[in-house]
Amino acid sequence: MAIAAYFVVCESVTNAVKHAGATSVAVTVTSPAGGGPGLRVADDGHGGADPAGGGLLGLARRVAAIDGHLTVHSPPGGPTVITAELPT
Repeated sequence: MAIAAYFVVCESVTNAVKHAGATSVAVTVTSPAGGGPGLRVADDGHGGADPAGGGLLGLARRVAAIDGHLTVHSPPGGPTVITAELPT
């Protein structure tokens, strides 16, 4: 689970800087009662990320492989918010 969390943060931050023109990225880690950790990575970039693109699709598959869930919200104009719910 820790490796998946690492990749969620790394890929999200890399995409924000490399593709979205972001100047700020916020990473939030939550620990809901009775559930696994949650991650939220939000940037101030221009949005429009394609969840079916290579990096994000691979990330979604990596999270799904451990029974987690990844969501990408990236409207044109931004911001992009990537959330991951990971198992315990």
